[in-house]
Amino acid sequence: MEKPSLSFWKLWNLSFGFFGVQIAYSLQSSNISRIFRTLGADPHSLSFFWILPPLMGILVQPVVGTLSDRTWTRLGRRIPYLLFGAAMAVAVMMLLPNSGSFGMSVGTALIFGLITLMLLDTSINMAMQPFKMLVGDMVSERQKAKAYSIQSFLCNAGSVVGFVLPFVLTSIGLKNTAPEGVVPQSVVWAFYLGAAVLIICVIYTVFKVKEWDPATYNIYNPTPEHEESASWLTLLRNAPSTFWRVGIVQFFCWAALLYMWTYVVDAVAETVYGTTDPTTEAYQSAANWTGILYAIQAMGSVVWATILPRFKNTKVAYGLSLLLGGAGFALIPFIHDPMGQIIPFLLIGCAWAAMLAMPFTFVTNALQGYGHMGAYLGLFNGTICLPQIVAALCGGAILTLVDSHQSSMMIVSGVLLALGAVSVSFIKGK
Repeated sequence: MEKPSLSFWKLWNLSFGFFGVQIAYSLQSSNISRIFRTLGADPHSLSFFWILPPLMGILVQPVVGTLSDRTWTRLGRRIPYLLFGAAMAVAVMMLLPNSGSFGMSVGTALIFGLITLMLLDTSINMAMQPFKMLVGDMVSERQKAKAYSIQSFLCNAGSVVGFVLPFVLTSIGLKNTAPEGVVPQSVVWAFYLGAAVLIICVIYTVFKVKEWDPATYNIYNPTPEHEESASWLTLLRNAPSTFWRVGIVQFFCWAALLYMWTYVVDAVAETVYGTTDPTTEAYQSAANWTGILYAIQAMGSVVWATILPRFKNTKVAYGLSLLLGGAGFALIPFIHDPMGQIIPFLLIGCAWAAMLAMPFTFVTNALQGYGHMGAYLGLFNGTICLPQIVAALCGGAILTLVDSHQSSMMIVSGVLLALGAVSVSFIKGK
């Protein structure tokens, strides 16, 4: 039986908490390299600090997906995991930016930062995945593109807030510099405010969204009789070809994004501000400006997300978006004016919008009738996490190959997105 059509505001409420989760995620992605460079990490080992986030994602999300498939409570099946993950994220967000403030040695501070980063990403993954599952559970095929576009809009709106917070807090008087090895107060308080917004948004979702009871759920999501006994290996073996073909595209895309998150602060500092020394005021200013560029990327993504559903051919929209993003990455090392960097990041925003919406549209439509929606989406998260792990392991070696210029890593990201665009042509589906 086809799922009932949902009003715009019901689709909105399904994903609204994603706004707060994405603030936390954007604070992490835009400030992790800055934090660890400030703590004393070497650029050639910097990508290793980025192994933990995708590693925790690939471990946590399939577990959350599988367990929530079998969970029924008064709050629902997905929302309990969302609520617990958000509460855990709030606690860890208070600790991570203070890694250099407890009088520890450089090595100990880096280890403390790694542990808190692991916990933060575990909790963010636990809070993030249920939103995709809610759409898969309760939204009809013909509304999924719209639902995921709304999710993309809220994701990018949350990103804007998270990205600009250090810049805004600096402009109103918080210090953007600190003693060597200590994270500036502008970053610390950005994490505090992000944690507050996160828990408010998640509580809103808990009160506004009522998941279906088991009987209603089974009416609209008929599942095979063998669902309870299927292992992850069985699910992967029986997955539709679209699951794997989209996964190939995901590999190139998320490897490209990993290199952006890892090296773009130093790339902008090197290209625009002429320094990669984290102890200088110029470097911290470059880090703040990179946050603004991230926000511009997110705003461009918001606009592009409203255009994507207008394409009659989703594959064309997907491939074109990735090509635009690849061009944006390739431009970064050649633009030495701060304002000029806006253009590359707007183009990257086009790719980001497509990466958030298109893969899940293809995959959830292909999974209709397979059952185990939560488990499959948790496993599909591996196509996001594995590329980042591989890219993180190779990052130092590739950086050496490009003469240790972190700005050149942006060209590497551009090539990867172009390969992703080519791979879109192999996806079967409209």
